[in-house]
Order: sequence, then C-alpha cells, then structure tokens
Amino acid sequence: MQPFTIIFIGPQGSGKGTQINKLDAVLKEKDPTRQTVDIQTGRRFRALAARGEGYTEDKVSETLDSGVLQPLFLSVVLWGDAMRERINTDCHTLIDGFPRIVAEAVVLESALSFYKRTNIIVINLDTPEEIVRKRMEGRARKDDTAESIEARLDWYRNETLPVIEYYRKRPDTSVFDIDGTDSIDGVHNQILNALGLNS
Repeated sequence: MQPFTIIFIGPQGSGKGTQINKLDAVLKEKDPTRQTVDIQTGRRFRALAARGEGYTEDKVSETLDSGVLQPLFLSVVLWGDAMRERINTDCHTLIDGFPRIVAEAVVLESALSFYKRTNIIVINLDTPEEIVRKRMEGRARKDDTAESIEARLDWYRNETLPVIEYYRKRPDTSVFDIDGTDSIDGVHNQILNALGLNS
C-alpha cells in the first residue's frame, strides 16, 4: 500500500472528524507498520484557546465562540507546526480543517512538495446546508449559536467551495464526492469504496 494523503473538505457538521477517526482505524488495521497522522486544525484552535496564556489565546477563544473564521496566518502556523512535528514522506496523512480558502491551498502546496506528497485525494463530504444546520444545532457546543452557524455556512459557501474546484483542476489529484446525507457507516463505506479499501 502506498501512503495516502487525504484532505477532507465539508461544512461544519458534515462529520469530517468522525470519518477521519473511522478511516484512521481502518488504515491502522490494513497497514499496521505505517504511521497514520491526522491533523485537525479545529481541535488545535480549541486547544490553543483553552491555554489562555496571552492575547492570541484570548482572541482565539473569543472568536471561536462567535463563529468568526480564524486568521490565515494562525491556521498556517498551527497546521505547519503539526506537519513539522508529526509527518514524514511515508506516513498516511489525514487532513481536516484546512485549506479553508484557495490562498491557503496554495500555501499547502509548498508543504506537500516538501514532504514529497503526491497523488493527493480530496474527500468532499457533500452535505446540504439544512442537514448540517440541524446537526450543529443539536450538538450543544457553545460556539454553535444561530449567528455563528449562519456565518460559518456563508463562509463555506463563498470561500471553501472554490477550494474543491481548485483541487478538481490540480494535476495528480482525485476528488471524490461523498453523499454526506448517508448514515455514519454509509458515509464510511462510500469513502472506503472510493479509496479501494473495502475488500
């Protein structure tokens, strides 16, 4: 098995984190000698905010609750540090939470080149807004206010959807459109089928 580099894209509430965890378990079972690394920037932003050590942490905490998108430089710092600390040229790499905009995808290109990551796979969790809106409203996170949910959906629609089109045009890249309205196991099986891992 060749090492996978898989970018998960989908609106908040589409189940990216859940699907990454399920895929991580499959890869560890099918390819136990190779490390699997997942980099999830949302988790890293929440951990940063929880530290409360200075202006940056306080500002992140404040904006996490409002649904405002975090600044590009800080997102790049967090996932850049995660890559520096954890990945190499041979591990499976699962990415969630970036790139959020085309400019960030361009920055990511330099990291993919540095770590000799080729044949990039994008899992597009295509999930209608009304579905993810209900999921976010039901998960009882304090940052999931009505205003913040609409702000994030608006941002995703206008800024992140173009990232998927960016990857559709990128050489050596496969974009798989997954029906995010399916059950958790149904989505998982769609992903395994797309990756050729369902045997």
